[in-house]
Amino acid sequence: MANGTTKAKRRPSRRQQGRSTVTIQGAGWLLVYVGLVVLPLALLLVGPVPPGREFLRELSVSLAFAGTAILVLQFALTARFRRIKAPYGIDLVYHFHREISFVALSLLVSHPVMLFIVNPRLLALLNPLTAPWRATFGLIALVTLLAIVLTSVLRKRFRIKYEAWRHLHGILALVAVGLAIAHIEGVGYYVNTPWKRVLWIAYPALWAGLLLYMSVLRPWWLARRPWVVREVRPERGATWTMVLEAQGHPGVSFSPGQFAWLTLDESPFMRREHPFSFSSSATERGRVAFTIKEAGDFTSRIKDVQPGTRVFLDGAYGHFSIDRHKAPAYVFVAGGIGITPLLGTLRTMAERGDQRPVLLIDVNRDWEEITFREELAALEERLHLTVVHVLTRPSPEWTAPSGRFNAAMLLDLLPDDFRERDYFICGPGSLMDMAEKTLYDAGIHFRQVHSERFDLV
Repeated sequence: MANGTTKAKRRPSRRQQGRSTVTIQGAGWLLVYVGLVVLPLALLLVGPVPPGREFLRELSVSLAFAGTAILVLQFALTARFRRIKAPYGIDLVYHFHREISFVALSLLVSHPVMLFIVNPRLLALLNPLTAPWRATFGLIALVTLLAIVLTSVLRKRFRIKYEAWRHLHGILALVAVGLAIAHIEGVGYYVNTPWKRVLWIAYPALWAGLLLYMSVLRPWWLARRPWVVREVRPERGATWTMVLEAQGHPGVSFSPGQFAWLTLDESPFMRREHPFSFSSSATERGRVAFTIKEAGDFTSRIKDVQPGTRVFLDGAYGHFSIDRHKAPAYVFVAGGIGITPLLGTLRTMAERGDQRPVLLIDVNRDWEEITFREELAALEERLHLTVVHVLTRPSPEWTAPSGRFNAAMLLDLLPDDFRERDYFICGPGSLMDMAEKTLYDAGIHFRQVHSERFDLV
């Protein structure tokens, strides 16, 4: 330095260190995933292949191998392994699971299309009455995968119930992967060396192991840790809080803002479960609460649940937590029942004595529909908390922010130090999309913006 002194290096903050660790973990799992998809292609180059195979034919086989590997790995993405989901958040993993299915479908469709281009006579394989079984298995696997994608994309349009769709989705996935593997074995051209044989034993073994874990081991573990309903109480806005108590075990350790899948009054082996955010403080493990708005067939039954009903809880999951995203101050944006994970966070902060500044922007239709209105007012006294209620259909005497919640209103409500804060957003998809875009346009780094979306399918 010109003045003869040296400047000390600035040490990264805990916030930066934590995000760097998450980035490294995420990159590591991504490399593992890509490696498992590419591995069949690499081994395809090893060893003999039948003579007279055109480039386009070999390319079609390579793409089909990659597509099959993706199908097998789809089961790993939905198996709820916390170590895999931790760097990304389960909602992002499920989004990837959905989007990568289009890639798998494209790769697998390209396989027969390229074969038909190379040799149009192979179109005869589309006739299951005359085609060899291995070709028919491949065709059925492809049609099944197309059915999986279509029923997932069009579920809401055709009003397919979540429980029915989920069971259908699982059955079709089993058929698609099983027949695809059988097709590869039946053709046999590319499993004719020891290494290739090991590979195509390992992938079905991985698939079978994931099925065993999801269908037997995980439900068995959940069945040994039951919960019981202690109370169901009404809240504002056609909403109910269900309080659960652990039976014969210490409960569940979770971070504020996380969620769990609940199986109500049925065996966990039935896999009829629904995701809900914890609304209770994370300081209580053995007694937890979930606040649920009437919005469908299942949620409309919550008000009728009787104390003593047995419940099974699979969790906790999610990265929508101040424990994961540490910052000097926060802005919470909630729309309607989106207040649930944020209230659990505020309750936890109150129990911990956490006095970091928080601005809560709570968007509702009218004054009477504001869930936890009175408790939010009480929390303002206990925390360094400012609550701003925005009503989209206010009464004439309402003088606070009102009307359609848009970008201009959001920016007007932000504090002077808005660039230093982290943002947690939960509510209708349109509200979250608008809030995220507004913050990004205002120069907020994407790592400071966190959203909770339950539209997993």
